[in-house]
Amino acid sequence: MEMEITLPEEVPVMTLQGTALFPQALMPLHIFEPRYRQMLRDVLASNRLFAVAGLDFSRAKQADAFEPPHRVATVGIVRACQKNDNGTSNLLLQGLCRVEVLSITREEPYRRIRVRALASVPGASASENEKLRAELARLIAVKLRLAPGGAKEMSDFLRTVDDPDIFADIAAFSVCENARIKQRLLETLDVHFRLEQLRHCVAADIDRLKLWRKVQGRLTDDRISDN
Repeated sequence: MEMEITLPEEVPVMTLQGTALFPQALMPLHIFEPRYRQMLRDVLASNRLFAVAGLDFSRAKQADAFEPPHRVATVGIVRACQKNDNGTSNLLLQGLCRVEVLSITREEPYRRIRVRALASVPGASASENEKLRAELARLIAVKLRLAPGGAKEMSDFLRTVDDPDIFADIAAFSVCENARIKQRLLETLDVHFRLEQLRHCVAADIDRLKLWRKVQGRLTDDRISDN
């Protein structure tokens, strides 16, 4: 049995453009920047924890803003790490919990932040959330069947996830392609509302994919560029 993990008040963080890590999701990362190499050495020697935060473009143009993080991020734990001969590393980070970024405590040799854990709330009855989870699982299966190279394995795996909170997070991480919507889903603590937002997102993707398939069926390759 895995030991219970206590979230520290302060953790290292990677601030990455267009990226949102969700609790329970597995994120592969390639570590090559010197600051993050040092960070990885330190976390592997301690609790193996660090956060991933998206880059907040709404604050990026402020004069004193350097890689401003979104206010909601996720702390993860390094599950596996492979060090390469050139000093880089490949690792697998598993999200543990949402956190609010309270402040940046230092920048050198890498950024550290003070955080507060955020807990999900059901937002609706268990039966309502289960009904919505099942409907979303069906829509995701449709989307993945329509998408080029759609991963049936992901659809099959999601059908085994019964908890609506965990399901919403893994589904958002795996099938939502819009970084802005992903961040909004990460910031949504209401599980029912998160499922609803994701359902609208997947339904829109299905409509787009159906249109794409329809166009592909009507136009030959040599005519596509003319339309």
